[in-house]
Amino acid sequence: MIEKIPPPEFGAVTAPAHPSEAARRLLALRRSLSPDLMQAPGPDAQTLDQILEIAARVPDHRKIVPFRFLVFEGEGRARAGDMLAARFAAANPEAPPNMVEIERRRFLRAPAVVAVIARIDHQHKTPAWEQELTNGAVCLNMLLAASAYGFAGCWLTEWYSYDEAFAADLGLTQGERAAGFVYLGSAREPPRERQRPALADIVRRF
Repeated sequence: MIEKIPPPEFGAVTAPAHPSEAARRLLALRRSLSPDLMQAPGPDAQTLDQILEIAARVPDHRKIVPFRFLVFEGEGRARAGDMLAARFAAANPEAPPNMVEIERRRFLRAPAVVAVIARIDHQHKTPAWEQELTNGAVCLNMLLAASAYGFAGCWLTEWYSYDEAFAADLGLTQGERAAGFVYLGSAREPPRERQRPALADIVRRF
């Protein structure tokens, strides 16, 4: 296992920047991989905890932590898949068995799946939009951390992120929702680069 980089203690003086060619390369070349192209091994429990620690190290206005993690691994993936298949079948009674089976196997596509659960406090003076942005930062940070540990990753929502009945099945409370499901594993085959925006099309200087 890769040695953990211990986080600084609260109040410790920290470096304002960390120049690193390796980090620049990771940021420039990071690419998501479809869960359909993932296989074992995934991160072990200790490595996954380290990935989650890094994922949680994000900008968070007023430090309210508007997120939590729900981890699916081992047999938990199959149990979640059974719940998802049941919910899909109930919502789509005309669906053929093969479509229900696709839903049943969704969480089995990768060795580990992490749901980032947004718990937005609408009564807090920090705007909900800023809390939502923090959740997006968590998902991206998790992808970057996974890549740095040698694992492929993919951040998906898909229909079940928006299904209130399935959210209740997973134990989400009133007002919580999935910001996404992050699939983690090893690559069965490498991804191909996708088209990226040209800076000239998205940058204007004021």
